[in-house]
Amino acid sequence: MSAKDEKKKQRRIPIRLNILFFIVFLLFSVLILQLGVVQILNGEAYQKEIERTVKDRTKIPVPRGKIYDRNHTLIVDNKPLYSITYTPPKGVQARDRLDVARKLSKYITMYNPNDSNDRKKKVKTITDRDRREYWFLLGENEENEKKLNKRLTEKEKEELDHADQYKLMLERITKEELDELTKEDEDIILIKKELDKAYSLTPQIVKNEGVTPEEYALVAEHLDELPGINATTDWDREYPLDHTLKNLLGTITTEKRGIPKEKVQHYLAKGYSRNDRVGISGLEEQYEDVLRGRKEQIEYTTDKSGNIIDAITVVEGRRGKDLVLTIDVEYQKRLEKVVQRHLKNAINHTSANRFLEDAIAIAMNPKTGEILGLTAQHYNRETKKFESHDYKVLYDAHRPGSAIKGATVLAGYQSGVVTPGQQFFDTPIKIAGTPIKKSVTNMGWVNDLQALERSSNVYMFNIAMRMGGEYHYRPNKNIKFNPVSLQEIRNYFSQFGLGVKTGVDYPYEATGYKGSNPPNLLDYSIGQYDTYTAIQLVQYISTIANGGYRMKPHFVKEIREPITTDDDELGPVYKKHHPEVLNRVQMKDEWLERVQKGLRLVYSSGTASRFFSNKPYSPAGKTGTAENEVHDEITGQKLGDTNNLVLVGYAPFDDPEIAFAVIAPNLGAIRGQYPISNEIGQGILDEYFDLKKSRKQGESSDAIEDE
Repeated sequence: MSAKDEKKKQRRIPIRLNILFFIVFLLFSVLILQLGVVQILNGEAYQKEIERTVKDRTKIPVPRGKIYDRNHTLIVDNKPLYSITYTPPKGVQARDRLDVARKLSKYITMYNPNDSNDRKKKVKTITDRDRREYWFLLGENEENEKKLNKRLTEKEKEELDHADQYKLMLERITKEELDELTKEDEDIILIKKELDKAYSLTPQIVKNEGVTPEEYALVAEHLDELPGINATTDWDREYPLDHTLKNLLGTITTEKRGIPKEKVQHYLAKGYSRNDRVGISGLEEQYEDVLRGRKEQIEYTTDKSGNIIDAITVVEGRRGKDLVLTIDVEYQKRLEKVVQRHLKNAINHTSANRFLEDAIAIAMNPKTGEILGLTAQHYNRETKKFESHDYKVLYDAHRPGSAIKGATVLAGYQSGVVTPGQQFFDTPIKIAGTPIKKSVTNMGWVNDLQALERSSNVYMFNIAMRMGGEYHYRPNKNIKFNPVSLQEIRNYFSQFGLGVKTGVDYPYEATGYKGSNPPNLLDYSIGQYDTYTAIQLVQYISTIANGGYRMKPHFVKEIREPITTDDDELGPVYKKHHPEVLNRVQMKDEWLERVQKGLRLVYSSGTASRFFSNKPYSPAGKTGTAENEVHDEITGQKLGDTNNLVLVGYAPFDDPEIAFAVIAPNLGAIRGQYPISNEIGQGILDEYFDLKKSRKQGESSDAIEDE
């Protein structure tokens, strides 16, 4: 290369360097400008983003309200339990939960470690899917996920979305790989299953049954290595009186079940969480809104990564309000014994009672509608033991027989087809094309009072025929009743609560069967057609007893505020249930007084006098017997003919304070049958007035001692 060329080359190098330096200068200038924009114009906004936090509120369930009887005897309580809970932060991942489960398994088990059968039972709840998901997450540094990812073809990776790829990878875990899981792995899976149910920032109970003091202490000691885990206390329903009224009180869901699927939207709209325990039957369901309490509300502050950096209580929790029932527990226990004793006697009385299994009874204050006691005792022929099915008082409907004749006579008065004192000749009635209908004996001429006292069917048939349009009955004559007559007499009966809902404060009550054939008008008039429940019958007799006011039956007397300082005491009254009149029967007072007199004759000199004529508490009421066929529940085949024995009554006659109804269905249709309904009715009244007397004497003794 010549000297001239060498000099030209040396001149080009500085030019290139200058260009390079200039470009670098421009880049730095742009960078400095951008930094200035960030710092000066947007610096505050970016700083806020860095410091951004989110506040979320979580509602913590509280214990439910307690339930007491009318004398403040505790019936339903809350038993404290050790509890291990998990409150996951926002954005928690499956591997995070697995890590917590693995650590927690060092301190607790999800079964009784001393009961191998309990462990087997719990392990059976682990599904194939649970095992596959656990194996997928188990490998260190996502080793298993990478291994499974290689089992997907390139085409599958391209065509399938992430969820389908995940499902396919799980399916391709081999049986040999799953068999590698150990007993310790199963223990971890059982815990992880509970952790997986948790919603972010919402406590989920991991274990609250069988948590030992040792487990509780170990978890509490290692909370710093168990993110989201807490050792706290929970509660469960406790019944100090064992099974008394338990099925009537109802049940609540477990925390694992939470709110029922069929009512999810209903409860979520009311502020419930999905794992909240709620009443699903009985009084627990009926009074869910007051028993549930006020949840504690905690406000969590989380950073942009979902980590909890602060938590404060913004609303103090308060357990649910307490219920004070109208039921007297001491009287209730006596009532149960009375019914059990006579049901057993009736079953043992004759082999003809092979279909007899139940006896149903209820007692109520006829002036207020307060239910004093009720029971439905069922004899289990397989176990040879008695069971309480108290809900049958509201659910089981049966033909009442002559027990409803008081309503028939009053319907006759109001419809104008008979007048007080009117007589009919009691002799068999034969309508063309139908069987003979008659009373138990031919009574000759009887008036309305005698018809009640001696239970004349023929007198009621004459009322029914006249209400159907037939005033001139002749033997073997065809009769065509007015089509609306059956509904007309039903309308009269409904004024007393027969065939309609009583309005009781309970989630469900039956109204009974209603036939639709007008020619059965005669059978209807003597209680041999429609069916009624025991609570309908006690409302009916109470309406007559109190002078024509249909009172709304109720189980709850008061709702009380909870006391936080001393849970053994009742708080102030939140709401008092006052007597509620549903309707006043559209009948003259003298008509009601006339029927009351007839019902008093039934107990003093009529069909029930053997059991009640010498009682000092002056009872009144009506006996009833109804024919009933028993059929096979599956095939419908007729198994036999039986009788329902029914009794309604009240006392004292001139100032009633207790009314009752008894139904004993499906006794053998034989002469000399055990008088179970009368025996139970006698026991209901005897126990009531005996308890009242003993309490009064006790109060007098206390007063003397105080002096």
